[in-house]
Amino acid sequence: MFEIEYKGGSTVVLSTKNTTVVADPKTSLVGLKDTNTKDAIELGTEVRFLVNNPDAKLVIEGPGEYEIGDFSLSGVPAQRHIDTEDQEKLATVYRIGVGEVHIALLGNIAPKLTEDELEAIGVIDILVLPVGGGGYTLDATSAATIVRQIEPKVVIPVHYADSALTYEVPQDTLDTFTKELGAPVEEGGSKYKVKSAGAIPQSLTVITLARS
Repeated sequence: MFEIEYKGGSTVVLSTKNTTVVADPKTSLVGLKDTNTKDAIELGTEVRFLVNNPDAKLVIEGPGEYEIGDFSLSGVPAQRHIDTEDQEKLATVYRIGVGEVHIALLGNIAPKLTEDELEAIGVIDILVLPVGGGGYTLDATSAATIVRQIEPKVVIPVHYADSALTYEVPQDTLDTFTKELGAPVEEGGSKYKVKSAGAIPQSLTVITLARS
C-alpha cells in the first residue's frame, strides 16, 4: 500500500504508487544534499525545513486540512521545544492517512503533547518522531513519553547520532531511545513497506530504518 523511507535528520519519504510525500526535505542542514521534492508533496514540520521546490506538487508549511492523491493530511499547531507556552506555535504535527492506516509525524516539539493536540492527532498506527536530543530535539526520555501518550502500534525513530551526518549539536544514539522505551525492535531495512493495515504489528514495536 505504501512505503516509508528515512533520508537522515528528520527527513522521511512516504510513497504509494501514485503519490509521494517528502517531510522536512532540507537535508543540507545535516550535511547532505537536499532531498528532491519534484512532483511530490513537500511537507514541513517547521518552515525552515522546507526547500520550497517550484516543481513540487504542493508545499505544506503549517496547519490545515489537505487531500491530495492517496494521502489525507491534517496539520496541528504545536509548541517548539525551544519556545515558551506563551509564544506563537511555530511547529506543526501532522496526522497522515493512507487507506486505513494513520501516521503521526512529529518534529522538534515540546516534550509533552497537550490534551488538545492528542485529540487532534487521534488514534495512530505509526508514529515517526526524533529521538536524539542534545537540546535540539526530543531526547530519548521525552520521545518515550510521547510514544506512551499517543500509543501507536509502530514507532519509527529519526534524528539520532549518525557518523555520516553533521548535526548542529551532538545527538544521542538510537540505542539510547530503544532502551528507554523498552519495546521490541525490528530492523526494517532501507524501507518500511506496509501492504495493509492488518500487516502492522498489533503491539508496540520499534522499526529501525537504514538511512537511504
